[in-house]
Amino acid sequence: MEKKTIVVVGGGFAGLEFIKRLNKADQYKLILVDINNYNFFPPLIYQVATGFMEPSAISYPFRKILKTKKNVGFRLGALEKVVPSQNKIILNNGELSYDILVMATGTETNFFGNKNIEEKSLPMKTISDALSLRNVIFTRLDRATRFNDTQQRKRLLTFVIAGAGPTGVELSGIFAEMRANILRQDYPELRDEDLGDIFLIDGQSTVLNAMSENSQKYTHKKLRELGVKIKLNTLVNDFKDETVYLSDDTEIQTKNLIWAAGVSAKTFDGFSEESLGQGKRLKTNAYNLVDGYENIYALGDCALVSGDENYPHGHPQLAQAALQQAKNLADNLGSDSENWKSFKYKDLGALAIIGRNKAVMDAPKHKYFVKGFLAWLIWILVHIMGLINFKNKLRTLYNWIGYYIYKDQSFRMIIKPRERK
Repeated sequence: MEKKTIVVVGGGFAGLEFIKRLNKADQYKLILVDINNYNFFPPLIYQVATGFMEPSAISYPFRKILKTKKNVGFRLGALEKVVPSQNKIILNNGELSYDILVMATGTETNFFGNKNIEEKSLPMKTISDALSLRNVIFTRLDRATRFNDTQQRKRLLTFVIAGAGPTGVELSGIFAEMRANILRQDYPELRDEDLGDIFLIDGQSTVLNAMSENSQKYTHKKLRELGVKIKLNTLVNDFKDETVYLSDDTEIQTKNLIWAAGVSAKTFDGFSEESLGQGKRLKTNAYNLVDGYENIYALGDCALVSGDENYPHGHPQLAQAALQQAKNLADNLGSDSENWKSFKYKDLGALAIIGRNKAVMDAPKHKYFVKGFLAWLIWILVHIMGLINFKNKLRTLYNWIGYYIYKDQSFRMIIKPRERK
């Protein structure tokens, strides 16, 4: 029997989990397509951005992951267009034909149409973003030591973080800890009044809007204690001339706007307008089949799945939703059609870290919450277990133990590689 070809576009949580679950199915040949040659763990890129972890601690090459999976191939390339009528996709370096296409392309940063913010702010979505931010942070710290004027120094060392979700909270907390524990030691030329402020901005009325009220209040309090200036019910309107303009008519003088304020699904030519829903996500039925197509499925952050009565407006764009959808679709494709199961999301709760010994955890459906050291310990264990292999888990644990003991890390190098073809 000739094997059907399944092309999976995107090797994040959903795509890789789907392949792991289905790779032993004899009736299929799988091909993973990704713009990068590695899988990485997005919840920890903020630690790469601030010099607390090295990129290789949270990433791992696809070919290394897939080498024992005999039914799986890998193609490095960027998806440009889908041609459903011909059952093929067009990449930046060629074409691939498929019998079944699985879209697991995730999301990209949403700048809400503001070109100044898109061009001048610092996004936090990929490892490349994280390394760029790391270079900017430590370049500007060193540049500040060459100025004598306090205002010039503060403009270089004031950080505005747009978006008070988990990424924004984690970044503002780690910046505050760096200011308290590292900058005063590594940069003796800088005085306390030179170090600038840390602003956390959000258009919602609370930080961590998707979490429980208890988690929101605890997080707000601890961030304030760390010295973070929180501005809620406030939008970033513009960023130009080294000034962040806010919707309450406030202006903040800074060179550093970090954009963690929103995402939207990646879109590609070839899909009909009718197949796109809120946030540009691909609308699917309860089996993750994209509306209007017979052999194209969508998983994870790029999928807007219908049929789950508990989530009529789609599932949260979280790792657990992506993993559960991937497992369900793999189980379905590996069984007879009459045994297929519709997707039902199981909420496993939520976690967010604020700083050393400070975190929050919500149980499913906000039945209870945990705070402080215990939540921080759970956060560490969950994130270590989420890494792709044992070596990465061990390195990350070692890094965190070192930081916990010494309140310091040693990955603050400015590395700017030259790209060669």
